[in-house]
Amino acid sequence: MTATLATTITRDGCEWKPEYLTAIDGKVCIGCGRCYKVCGRNVMTLKGINEEGEMIDLDDDDDDEIERKVMVLSDAGTCIGCGACARVCPTDCQTHSAE
Repeated sequence: MTATLATTITRDGCEWKPEYLTAIDGKVCIGCGRCYKVCGRNVMTLKGINEEGEMIDLDDDDDDEIERKVMVLSDAGTCIGCGACARVCPTDCQTHSAE
């Protein structure tokens, strides 16, 4: 089955085309979680980065091993392209695309 990308008309008659989250730059992301809080689709999750630069799951036992936190894509296919995450991101670390 082949799907076409949607362009729709808003209630006031404006054309709108979704821009889907395709990437998060872990070097720029500060792990604030704002994007996660506005997304109701479980598109991303917060991960930790240890001293070796490896990405690790967050749990209470590993807090002393975490150098910093970053947001990562967990299920990009559930993104509906609303752009709420981009609007709240203070570092502009996300990449969005119509495809």
